[in-house]
Amino acid sequence: MRNRVAWTLLACACASALELRAETNEALREQVRKAETAFAKTMADRDHAAFVSFLADEAIFVGRTALRGKQAVADGWKRFYEGSQAPFSWASERAEVLDSGTLALSSGPVYDPAGQRTGTLNSTGRRGQDGRWKIVLDSGCPPCDCGATAAATPAPKPSPSPR
Repeated sequence: MRNRVAWTLLACACASALELRAETNEALREQVRKAETAFAKTMADRDHAAFVSFLADEAIFVGRTALRGKQAVADGWKRFYEGSQAPFSWASERAEVLDSGTLALSSGPVYDPAGQRTGTLNSTGRRGQDGRWKIVLDSGCPPCDCGATAAATPAPKPSPSPR
């Protein structure tokens, strides 16, 4: 009897692994984009409880200081959900997913209430056993006009190769 249970559990685990791999990387990236869009909608809807539902238990949000753990992130972000107008919004422009389908990066613009870009989001999501993506790492940065910077900075001269 114990052997049958072990084999059944092993078969289920293998089937789950095959199911994850059967999804294309593009389908996984689309899942991540949709999850990030729903996550961002919590800010627009002013729904802090929904925001918290997207956080992994061990989430870390990095800003001036690091907020470590779901409760610390929830507490630290509560102030952004107060008031009738969202202080900022964000959108996912790019998502990349490991071939295993378990870890993903989402990146895109952050906007102020007037719609001006003020930064870039970078969040890492982990796919749980239930198939839901939850945020484990989040860090933003100011916008970068890398093209203008590169054009203004002369390219370094190559050093002579030793013979």
